[in-house]
Amino acid sequence: MILVLSLAILFLLIFIAYQNTKQAEFTRITLPINDIGEAGLRILHLSDMHMENLSISPEQLNEQLKDEPIDLIALTGDYLDRVKSIEKLRPYLEVLKNMNALYGIYVVFGNHDYVLKPKNFEKLQRLFLELGCHVLINESKTIQVKDQVINLIGIDDHSTKRSDLQKAYADIKDGINIVLTHDPNIVLKMTDYHFDYLLCGHFHGGQIHYPKAFHLVKMGKLPRMNMIKGLHFIEDKAFYISEGLGQTGFNIRLRSKPEITLHTLIAKEQSFQ
Repeated sequence: MILVLSLAILFLLIFIAYQNTKQAEFTRITLPINDIGEAGLRILHLSDMHMENLSISPEQLNEQLKDEPIDLIALTGDYLDRVKSIEKLRPYLEVLKNMNALYGIYVVFGNHDYVLKPKNFEKLQRLFLELGCHVLINESKTIQVKDQVINLIGIDDHSTKRSDLQKAYADIKDGINIVLTHDPNIVLKMTDYHFDYLLCGHFHGGQIHYPKAFHLVKMGKLPRMNMIKGLHFIEDKAFYISEGLGQTGFNIRLRSKPEITLHTLIAKEQSFQ
């Protein structure tokens, strides 16, 4: 009897955990930034799509985003790790492209993307470029928002030792620094590199966060500091860890759900109105 009851509870938990992967939460973050100006900046942030274990369809993504005004789209790595998944990514990118974000789509890569063989990784890059995305591998691109210069700085994956801070910051101009990267642990190496906001993913909010995400301990110092999702500050610099849209390993989530994030950056004086 005890065995039957235990199995029933286990199957119930697995069912709930799988259903959680189908329920993307739309998170809205408003953050005051020095000198951003009255126009502000609306950034759509998606991370860890993991096409092999993704329960959110392109149609669902479109439905959640179709009425949202977006200035810029940030994709922070771990799209897939199998070559056959590359074409599965296309309809999601087409949904994002059709949003006509004013300043475009910006892409960095994560550890799972680098599981691909070099020729297949190049195929993944070509897909992004074909659909008009800006791929940033330890490099930056500058945009002008009204009178404000904004440096979009793409730092390659830290967990696979591909990050190069000096190279990524080499060509930035005086202005606001927005960093896109995959592994949040890079913030601990950025004492000498200023950023106003950093967007990342990697931890999936624990994915199986029951009772705690003990398995994340091996993934760097931040999880041991209980920084695995959401908005955090280090040395007064803000960074946001997305829970990701897809899953890895098993297509289940406990005490974590897929996340779509809209970051609205506003002028500091506006935050007091």
